[in-house]
Amino acid sequence: MKTTELRQKDVAGLQTEVKALQKAHFGLRMQKATQQLNNTSTLRSTRRSIARAKTILAETVAKQGAK
Repeated sequence: MKTTELRQKDVAGLQTEVKALQKAHFGLRMQKATQQLNNTSTLRSTRRSIARAKTILAETVAKQGAK
């Protein structure tokens, strides 16, 4: 997801997105362990997507706490 799409979500939506990305990353790690993953660059992209979503989630929570 792009950052603009993530910034439009609320806290609950961001949390579900992080959980979904973490689940997908776990599945990719299992595929890599069993030699079924051909494109290992997807691991990197999902890891970065998780970090992006967590960063926006933290910014959103901090912004709501400041109000």
